Amino acid sequence: MGILKPAFRAIATSEAPAAIGPYSQAIEASGFVFTAGQIPLDPATMQITEGDITAQTEQVMRNTQAVLEAAGTSFARVVKTTCFLVDLGDFVAFNEVYARFFGESAPARSTVQVSALPRGVMVEMDCVALAGERE
Repeated sequence: MGILKPAFRAIATSEAPAAIGPYSQAIEASGFVFTAGQIPLDPATMQITEGDITAQTEQVMRNTQAVLEAAGTSFARVVKTTCFLVDLGDFVAFNEVYARFFGESAPARSTVQVSALPRGVMVEMDCVALAGERE
């Protein structure tokens, strides 16, 4: 008897950076959308967004928003985020941008400092959202 594999759907959009490795931008499964970590890559050029933590966080949030929209959901339906910062000294500036995108629907969150992120960026974020209708 084989292992029962749950049904899932890979999410892809040109409005967010293409995967730079063997992964999907997001997966919808069992009523949830699980995004891959988004870094501040401009989806049009696949180049890192230049600037400070504010500029990089804004790009991460736009990329995440595009993936969520491609999955048919939104920031209002995000239940959990995991945020990675190279420098927790950037936490206040990161939070200001993060709060603008989430507004009143702030999800549960973990934020950790890491020693390095792909391509030398300052921030990365992934999330879990309820699938279905955008709010």
